[in-house]
Amino acid sequence: MSVEKKAMLGHKVRRYRQEQSLSQTEMAEMLEISPSYLNLIEHNQRPVTVPLLFRLGQVFPIDLREFAQDESAALAAGLREVFSDPLFEGLKVREQEIREVAEVSPIATQAVMNLYKAYAEMREDSQALVESMADPRKLQGLDSQVFPIEEVRDYQQSQSNHFPELESAAEALWQDAELNGGDLYQGLARHLQATHDIGAKVMPVDIMGETLRRYDFHRRRVLLSEMLPASGRCFQLAVQLALSGQAELLDRMVDKADLSSSDAKKLFRIGLAGYFAGALLMPYEAFLASAEELRYDLEILQNRFGVSFEQVCHRLSTLQRRGARGVPFFFIRIDHAGNISKRLSGAGFNFARFGGTCPRWVIHDAFRSPGGIHTQQARLPDGSAFLTIARTVDPILGGYRGRLPRLAVAVGCDMAQAKHLVYGDGRDLKSKQAATEVGVSCRVCERLDCGQRAHPPLNHRLRLDENVRRIAPFAIAPS
Repeated sequence: MSVEKKAMLGHKVRRYRQEQSLSQTEMAEMLEISPSYLNLIEHNQRPVTVPLLFRLGQVFPIDLREFAQDESAALAAGLREVFSDPLFEGLKVREQEIREVAEVSPIATQAVMNLYKAYAEMREDSQALVESMADPRKLQGLDSQVFPIEEVRDYQQSQSNHFPELESAAEALWQDAELNGGDLYQGLARHLQATHDIGAKVMPVDIMGETLRRYDFHRRRVLLSEMLPASGRCFQLAVQLALSGQAELLDRMVDKADLSSSDAKKLFRIGLAGYFAGALLMPYEAFLASAEELRYDLEILQNRFGVSFEQVCHRLSTLQRRGARGVPFFFIRIDHAGNISKRLSGAGFNFARFGGTCPRWVIHDAFRSPGGIHTQQARLPDGSAFLTIARTVDPILGGYRGRLPRLAVAVGCDMAQAKHLVYGDGRDLKSKQAATEVGVSCRVCERLDCGQRAHPPLNHRLRLDENVRRIAPFAIAPS
């Protein structure tokens, strides 16, 4: 996130002062500034200067990097998408109003977004009910499975996708098991057997079918498909170690998250086990040191730690340990059709909660040359710019007749951080002309002249004329 975006932090200063039950006069005295100047700061009429930011860190027990990150941008993006729904078509909510609400009332903003999610869920279930009336067998299980996933993703984002308890547990296990990268699979298998009396066996595909890992409770064995590559076998053993050896920790973390449904709790627990596995295969300190040494060269990191390309990308999005942070990355995984199967917001990038991804984004180009690295300087309508690195995921082979689901992943960081990446070399990182203009999703994108729209923007009317045909698929009527 750029310095300019971090400077206007008045809403955070005011909120923190109120949480500490301090008056403006009291806080101003502690910061050695005048109450009138503090008042201007709190109303975003003056920026928080670097010296004042350091003074805040000296006087109050706050993490400066976390404090300087303006979460209102993410809230504003979510609120903007909500008000783009045809339900609010007549309101004409201005962009300035959206930003002000997100900055001044973040809790109220989140409440509005939660209410909209509940409304969208009811609308989706109602549509499913209508479609199912002709077939009563389809009336079962109408509850949407999307929203537990969204709830888990929101919680992960609120924690910056970093869980110190799992990092510490993974580091302790690495030491206790005396693991090393040269013999990782055997080391994990030995520890699983010695500590939990659980064996590991690779099974033929004609027995496992499409199952990659299955725990045999009766024989106390974890069965792995022979179709898993070496990195996948190690990862699945690490997941089993999390489920068998860290059950109490996982349960505590799930309870702490206070999720609303049993499905969300199960999804989060599975996600935590996967997080632990990644932290075990790529120990924090060693991985961060290598990432900085190699300037985040993903393919060298992949080989150095014996993991998959996707595992490296996912791990990069978690390097947010206090006092030892890496470059903040977002992470996303999509299929050919643009459906998002995994996303972790970070680096100030705000994904669409409803709908697909922008077709102009480089992640879609990855499918044209599987296995090749694709990079892009991308600029969003709000002016924020990101360096994105995308590549297809190595498929789990299913034999000659097996279907190969093709997925692509991307990680990206704010352009201000791109100088730390090998992928930023030789680029004019400050050039607006070098950046591709992309959007969050078609339904909320304000680039009305885009010729690659899949949907018209929801907050604009179409201009329909059968006698005119333009390159852009949708002609937009002036506001």
